[in-house]
Amino acid sequence: QVQLVESGGGLVQAGDSLRLSCAASGRTFSDYAMGWFRQAPGKERDFVAAISIRGFSIYYANSVKGRFTISRDNAKNTVYLQMNTLKPDDTAVYYCAAEFTNRRLTYYAAQHDYDYWGQGTQVTVSS
Repeated sequence: QVQLVESGGGLVQAGDSLRLSCAASGRTFSDYAMGWFRQAPGKERDFVAAISIRGFSIYYANSVKGRFTISRDNAKNTVYLQMNTLKPDDTAVYYCAAEFTNRRLTYYAAQHDYDYWGQGTQVTVSS
């Protein structure tokens, strides 16, 4: 089992920045590809960003490319999502997810690929 706890959400204004963190425990963090997803009110949960076990491969949704940066610190068992130039459309609950893999360059962009999920952290961007 992997336990994931997100933090760093909050209420900000358009154009501001936030950094989300997701702390993992229970297994060897560097064995897991990680991802961030988000769910806006009344909408389905969507992919945001993904990173491979060593961080060599990274992938972003088009909607956040150039504004968001995913990174990980395997020594701290934590994955981050740096969000810059936030827009009201970025308002959502943000979830991190983990999936075991032994492939160094593999990342996952589909929800069904992930076995472990955090409880989410709310990000609200006012205009």
